[in-house]
Amino acid sequence: MVNIGKEKDTLPKGIQWLVYGFGRVIVSLIVPVLTFVLLWRGFIFLRDNQASKIVITLVAIIWGVGGVAALYFVFNWLIERMPLTWVPVLQPFLFVGPAIAILVWYLALPTVRTFWLSLHNADSSAFVWFSNYLAIFTKSFMWESLRNNLLWMIVGTTLSVSFGLLIAVLADRSKFESIAKSLIFLPMAISFVGAGVIWNFIYEVKPAGDPQIGLLNAIVTAFGGQPQAWTAWAEIAPWNNLFLIVIMVWLQTGYAMVLFSAAIKGIPTELMEAARVDGANEVQLFFRILIPYIMGTIITVTTTIVIFTLKIFDIVLVMTGGQYGTEVVATQFYRQYFTNRNFGMGSTIAMVLLIAVIPVMVYNLRQFSKQEIF
Repeated sequence: MVNIGKEKDTLPKGIQWLVYGFGRVIVSLIVPVLTFVLLWRGFIFLRDNQASKIVITLVAIIWGVGGVAALYFVFNWLIERMPLTWVPVLQPFLFVGPAIAILVWYLALPTVRTFWLSLHNADSSAFVWFSNYLAIFTKSFMWESLRNNLLWMIVGTTLSVSFGLLIAVLADRSKFESIAKSLIFLPMAISFVGAGVIWNFIYEVKPAGDPQIGLLNAIVTAFGGQPQAWTAWAEIAPWNNLFLIVIMVWLQTGYAMVLFSAAIKGIPTELMEAARVDGANEVQLFFRILIPYIMGTIITVTTTIVIFTLKIFDIVLVMTGGQYGTEVVATQFYRQYFTNRNFGMGSTIAMVLLIAVIPVMVYNLRQFSKQEIF
C-alpha cells in the first residue's frame, strides 16, 4: 500500500537515521513482546478454565495463530500510515524482527551464558579464566572423545555420501526407481533413538550356547563362529565405533540419495548424449561429467553430514551410553554437565563443540551463497 498525498519527512538526515534506528529496535521488539504477553495470558486463562478439552484446543488454536496474525496485521497497518520515508525502513523489521529476537533469546544469549559458565569452576563459585579450556585438552577422556568424533566424521561421512551417490546413480536407471528410493529413504522417518533400539536387537548377544536373538550373532553362530558383544567389544576400541557408525550411515544414506538424485536429474540429457557420441564410457561419464556437474550438491551434502557427525549424541547414548571406548564430545558434555554436575567443564566442552562446528557451517553457507540458494 502506498501513502499517496503524504508529505515526505523533512527532518535533518542525522536525526532521521537516529529516529529510524530507534524505530527499528522498537518494531523488532514490540511484536514478540506483545505476542508473548498475550499468549501467556491466554495460557493462564485456558489453564484455569474448566471447559472441555475440545473447546480449549479450539480456543488455543484461534488465540495463538489468530492473535499473532492480528498483531502483524495491526502493526503493518500502522507502519503503512507513517511518512513515506519511514515505511520501507521499518516495514521489513516488523517481520524479520521477531525471528531475530527469537534467535537472540534461544541461541545467542544461551551461547554467551555457556561461555561465561565455562570460565568458572565446577559449581560456578570461582572464576578460573581459561583453565577449563586448557584442562580438557590434557584429559585422556577428551582425547578419546575427539578421536571418536574424527572417526565418525571421516568414516561416517564418506560412506553416507558414497552410498547415497551410488544409489542415486543406479536407481536413476532402474524401472523400480520410486520403490527403491522409498525403501532407502524410509530410515529417515525413524528417530535416532528409535534407530538405536532397532540396532540394539541386531547387535544383541547371549552367552555362548544360548539361542542368539541378535540378528548378527545368529548369523555368526550359524556358521560356527562365536557370539560377540559388538558395540561393547572394548578390546578392539576404537574400531567398535564402526558398529555404531553403521547406524548413522543407514539413516543418512537416504538423505544424501534424495539430494543427489535431484541434482542428477538436472544434468542436461544432451550433454550426456554428446559425451556418449564422442566415445565416453559410463565410468568416464561419471567422473568427468556427472561429478563435476553436481559438485556443489556433493559439497553441501558432505558438509551437512559432517556437522551432524560432530554433534552425534543419540545413537551413542542409546547403544553404549559412551562406554567401551565409544564416548564422543556430545556424550562427554552430557556426562560432565548433568551426571558429574561439573558445570564449568561441561560448558567448556559445549563451547569447544560449537567452535568445531562453526567453520563447517560457514563453509556450507558460502556454498549456498555461490549456488544462489539465498
